[in-house]
Amino acid sequence: MSVFVITYFGLLIATSCAAAYWNQRGPFLTLFSLTLVSFVLGIVGGAGALRFVAIAAGMIAFAAGISYAFREFLVLITSHNLSKEIKTAPLTASFGMFVIFTYAVAGIFAPWIAPYGESEVISSAFAPADENMLLGADQLGRDMFSRIIYGARNTVGLALLATVAAFLMGAFAGLLAATKGGWFDQVLGRIADIIMSIPSLIFALLMLSIFGPQVIVIIVAVAIIYAPRVFRLTRAVAGNVVVMDYIEAAKLRGEKTWYLIRREILPNSTAPLIAEFGLEFCFVFLLVAGLSFLGLGVQPPTADWGSMVRENATLISFGEITPLIPAAAIALLTVAVNFVVDWMLFRSSGLKEQ
Repeated sequence: MSVFVITYFGLLIATSCAAAYWNQRGPFLTLFSLTLVSFVLGIVGGAGALRFVAIAAGMIAFAAGISYAFREFLVLITSHNLSKEIKTAPLTASFGMFVIFTYAVAGIFAPWIAPYGESEVISSAFAPADENMLLGADQLGRDMFSRIIYGARNTVGLALLATVAAFLMGAFAGLLAATKGGWFDQVLGRIADIIMSIPSLIFALLMLSIFGPQVIVIIVAVAIIYAPRVFRLTRAVAGNVVVMDYIEAAKLRGEKTWYLIRREILPNSTAPLIAEFGLEFCFVFLLVAGLSFLGLGVQPPTADWGSMVRENATLISFGEITPLIPAAAIALLTVAVNFVVDWMLFRSSGLKEQ
């Protein structure tokens, strides 16, 4: 039995006993469950399986520590009311906020963080990682690390712009339909149904094939695709508000439609709409990355995570994980946004933890 195996199980048993002694039920169950799982995996897979479990557990513990520290940091720098809300956030939501913050910093300060330009050729094709290139080079000899940093600005920025456009279109139409009602509501509803009946990827490919893969065309096409989803939710939320007595009182006072939307309906519909914005961003982000992977999204030489996966896919045949790094960046941001959205939905639902 190797020293690693003895040390590994010794630490697990010691920490489990310490957690049980101090009556820490949650940590004890987690640690002892990990001990039992590791025992089974050690018998089946040997020391290699235990090393994998140890690395995975270490990464989870590191992420939990970062999440806790970032949550406490936000509590200290925010206002009193907001800090009380953040204090109740689970570690998953704190982890999501930390990832979103990291991506925002990478996108905003990309020219200062990236060691090379996004289209600068500095080496041979598929050169391995060294002291100058942390992740090696791509198929043209460009630094992969620099292109991933710039991809945070291009891919996430484009998805954010498209999400904002879709959300403004859908939310405004939904609020207007709920306020006016009648034939106006019916017409907008049928238009939304027609657009939603068309598969989103086929619609996007058709638009980009006709008008060309330009940034403005991508934004407009994605906005048209996802605006009906926002319209349906906004119409449903606002429909529950317009029947309230204070809305009727405002109408009797002679208030106009814009006043009703801006001062009465929208403030009482904010929480679910903010959560919907996060969900729509995930859908738009994945669609934009998928279009780039198919070659109809952001065009070369601009760095984009979807196109980077396609351009370096041949490395997978040689056992290299380089193409998986931009794919992991896409997946990580999607999971992080969903963590934050889940917490926001929980808070807006009025449910409380027992």
